[in-house]
Amino acid sequence: VLRFSKQIFDGCHFSLPFVQEEESEEEPKLKYERLSNGVTEILQKDAASCMTVHDKFLALGTHYGKVYLLDVQGNITQKFDVSPVKINQISLDESGEHMGVCSEDGKVQVFGLYSGEEFHETFDCPIKIIAVHPHFVRSSCKQFVTGGKKLLLFERSWMNRWKSAILHEGEGNIRSVKWRGHLIAWANNMGVKIFDIISKQRITNVPRDDISLRPDMYPCSLCWKDNVTLIIGWGTSVKVICSVKERHASEMRDLPSRYVEIVSQFETEFYISGLAPLCDQLVVLSYVKEISEKTEREYCARPRLDIIQPLSETCEEISSDALTVRGFQENECRDYHLEYSEGESLFYIVSPRDVVVAKERDQDDHIDWLLEKKKYEEALMAAEISQKNIKRHKILDIGLAYINHLVEKGDYDIAARKCQKILGKNAALWEYEVYKFKEIGQLKAISPYLPRGDPVLKPLIYEMILHEFLESDYEGFATLIREWPGDLYNNSVIVQAVRDHLKKDSQNKTLLKTLAELYTYDKNYGNALEIYLTLRHKDVFQLIHKHNLFSSIKDKIVLLMDFDSEVICLCPHNSIPELQHVVSMYLHKLFKRDHHKGQRYHEKQISLYAEYDRPNLLPFLRDSTHCPLEKALEICQQRNFVEETVYLLSRMGNSRSALKMIMEELHDVDKAIEFAKEQDDGELWEDLILYSIDKPPFITGLLNNIGTHVDPILLIHRIKEGMEIPNLRDSLVKILQDYNLQILLREGCKKILVADSLSLLKKMHRTQMKGVLVDEENICESCLSPILPSDAAKPFSVVVFHCRHMFHKECLPMPSMNSAAQFCNICSAKNRGPGSAILEMKK
Repeated sequence: VLRFSKQIFDGCHFSLPFVQEEESEEEPKLKYERLSNGVTEILQKDAASCMTVHDKFLALGTHYGKVYLLDVQGNITQKFDVSPVKINQISLDESGEHMGVCSEDGKVQVFGLYSGEEFHETFDCPIKIIAVHPHFVRSSCKQFVTGGKKLLLFERSWMNRWKSAILHEGEGNIRSVKWRGHLIAWANNMGVKIFDIISKQRITNVPRDDISLRPDMYPCSLCWKDNVTLIIGWGTSVKVICSVKERHASEMRDLPSRYVEIVSQFETEFYISGLAPLCDQLVVLSYVKEISEKTEREYCARPRLDIIQPLSETCEEISSDALTVRGFQENECRDYHLEYSEGESLFYIVSPRDVVVAKERDQDDHIDWLLEKKKYEEALMAAEISQKNIKRHKILDIGLAYINHLVEKGDYDIAARKCQKILGKNAALWEYEVYKFKEIGQLKAISPYLPRGDPVLKPLIYEMILHEFLESDYEGFATLIREWPGDLYNNSVIVQAVRDHLKKDSQNKTLLKTLAELYTYDKNYGNALEIYLTLRHKDVFQLIHKHNLFSSIKDKIVLLMDFDSEVICLCPHNSIPELQHVVSMYLHKLFKRDHHKGQRYHEKQISLYAEYDRPNLLPFLRDSTHCPLEKALEICQQRNFVEETVYLLSRMGNSRSALKMIMEELHDVDKAIEFAKEQDDGELWEDLILYSIDKPPFITGLLNNIGTHVDPILLIHRIKEGMEIPNLRDSLVKILQDYNLQILLREGCKKILVADSLSLLKKMHRTQMKGVLVDEENICESCLSPILPSDAAKPFSVVVFHCRHMFHKECLPMPSMNSAAQFCNICSAKNRGPGSAILEMKK
């Protein structure tokens, strides 16, 4: 199934595809446009026979012997009456200043378009081809070739006379010629030849593949890709990239200096009418014949323009377009021509009744195709990337089309989200889109994406959306009120709307809370506070603190504390009501925050804790450094708070009384032992032993815990004989185990200590055994002169101590009779430091 991408109708360019067997999702590579204006007038009365293309203009030859110069829009700029019969070929030099024309009656003309020079000659046979030198404008390149039954080279001599030379003959009519640089390629009935104009040598002969085809009906198509690369198409065969190369000197002999190498060759499905290069690809114009299903006869179908990627032995089709040119049903293969403009990648499909221009698609065309396929997101992305290059499209227009497409599909959320990017800061477009969403009942979809600053829309827009939510979604309404700044809409209008809804549902907590927030925006803090208190909502504390409403809640503190006691921390002390339990709670919260902030109230706090919150009294006494201890002790003794009294007595230094109170009041030996451990006082342990000696349960407790603090023998010796002590055996076993554990710990510590000492001793020994560098920079610590003599040949003695101090031997005092060891004078003055041994260097 062929893919058809374009259809061309009379007088206009359509982007609609042909009647297709299968619509392709691939984007076309080329776009087509009929060449109109003057061309339309010409072809209504005449028929095109040939055309050549220059970057500046076009030259069209007709069957009635006329040559027209056209601009790129098809307007006629000049007309030449060359012959009464068909123009076979037109040739232009690269400058576009000289033109060669040949016709079916044997006429040949070469003339300057802007000068008077010209060549006229009439031959006795039809001249099928002509090619002027690419640089004909130069005086040294006044050459051209013509072809009929033989190929002639015309060259102007130094006397301005033209002389001719036969380059080739004897193989039938010359039907195609292309001149590029110094190389001329032509085709006759037998094949393709290439001639080097400099060396005057024919380089190669490429034979025709299919000799069954009539060369006059299926002519050869030639085109140069560059100065050394020729592309040949003949019948259904394509020889791609016939590369002209230099021959190595060792291979020359009698051979031409250059040769041709065919790089790629492949067959096509249809007959080739024209070739043109496109980067590393080929544009191929094909003549198509098909068989009718009804009559089973062969008929001429639309010509095809294919883009092909040549491979080594085959090809890959990139795109294929079937073109509806005028009169294609009567055309033959020889009636079609493909010309191209190298500078702009324009391809001209020439037929007797039509001239069609094919162009590479630009970014605007790419966007057109994406929009046609409803690929709006890709089109928008392509426009953003190439916004400097696109001419026919605007990013905003594509974006609006994308939004409309999404809305039509029902993707309202995506459409609303895209509004942020596409509409940007255009307030008018935002308002237009909001009204469009309102018409389809989708205001909720666009609400999360509305701008809330730069730009700001009209208040009516925001109010309209709030009313939409208020009618159907209280939670959504509350969310918008929280998220939107209060200055976007008329607050009083929304407040009234909420109050109207509360008349129907007065207990709706969502509406009440939202109304409180609206009152807050409106600085109506009293009403907001009343609603929050009614709802018992924690946001009331933030409201009080943020807007300093403490004076307004003085009579509501107890109510607030009922559902969150932390409110007391927000209040300044002058707003606390004169209720003792409230004061106690306030001072407690204040103390937890900062132990020093309410220090002047610490004395009062003692009695308040004792009255209302005893569990926090002892932690307060431990942490406070400002409470009067005597006052606290008096209060605790009055109320018989034993634990608090014990702590205060111990803090005041009366540990014996505290211990006695634990023993007599609490009767808790564990607490007494723990207290003795904390105080770490031997006399206190003695008192504890004396008190416990006649109490067997106390003795058991002491035996179990005393071992690591006091020698258990002191307790055991005082136990009376015959006294029954519960779990005595277990207690004694525990004492022995604790003692054994202590012994093991001491031995382990001793081993570690010895190992560490030995390791350090070895390390010190290794360090002291290392050599010491002695050079010219060192000095004697006694005489302060250099340690080494200036004359190294003289013998000398140097003493170096381990402390790194150096002396001349003669500068050290003589050792005493009692000890032969020498010591560093400097380190000996510092309690005999590390200089305890001597290194001697003698030379």
